[in-house]
Amino acid sequence: MTDASIFTRIYRGEIPGDIVAETERVFAIRDIDPQAPVHLLVIPKDETYRDVTELASGDPALLAEMVSLAKRLADEEANGEYRLIFNNGASAAQSVFHVHAHVLANIEENKLVGF
Repeated sequence: MTDASIFTRIYRGEIPGDIVAETERVFAIRDIDPQAPVHLLVIPKDETYRDVTELASGDPALLAEMVSLAKRLADEEANGEYRLIFNNGASAAQSVFHVHAHVLANIEENKLVGF
């Protein structure tokens, strides 16, 4: 049996995290090291999928639910405009192998995160 991911442990309440929204299958937290004024993570409650490629082929409806929650949060916390980033693999800066999306908003002009 593998250990639960940090995201699963946050969702279960085993470690602290600022959960800001959830649906039946997805939840969102504030990033502990924000790279923009709004930096949220949208995460499936099920840790079956390690990355966005696995998720897209295994459960496209869950991916769509993640994108929908990202849009809702951007509407609530910013002006509805946002960057949605999936890091896919260690060399692409993925450090937790439980698929998750970064929602970044209110980015200062000429300060694109990740470039």
